[in-house]
Amino acid sequence: MPRTIATTTRVSLEELLDFARTRHHLVLVTHRQDGSPQISPVTGGVDQEGRIVISTYPERAKANNARRHAEVSVLVLSDEFDAEWVQVDGTCEVIDPPDSVEPLVDYFRCISGEHPDWDEYRQAMRDQGKSLLRITPTRWGPVATGGFPPRLADA
Repeated sequence: MPRTIATTTRVSLEELLDFARTRHHLVLVTHRQDGSPQISPVTGGVDQEGRIVISTYPERAKANNARRHAEVSVLVLSDEFDAEWVQVDGTCEVIDPPDSVEPLVDYFRCISGEHPDWDEYRQAMRDQGKSLLRITPTRWGPVATGGFPPRLADA
């Protein structure tokens, strides 16, 4: 059986955003007060301004950590576990209620498209008191796949 060779593809910011727009399974890394990592599996998207957006609640660790230390990392995964992925580092802005309602509309649109009743959605976001994390990419790794190093291709 042929071995799968690991790949790394350097991409521009636009190529990175195109890659991330179709992938909504993310792993967010923020920093606890003591500096250690706090890792959260999340759903996210890319907004019209090219920022990674994640919905959360204002009291969640990820929101509190991002308020304290805005530098975060996001692992953007493909739907298949062994498919392409990329790490994105960036600066995170936390938008809390009531200012989060319209940005949450944009968040929904970039992941799911149009909602059948935007007034109902806005009210649900107000009732739930949702916040939005908005991450501006500052650095990213290559889009990668796992596998063997090339030196073992024919071994």
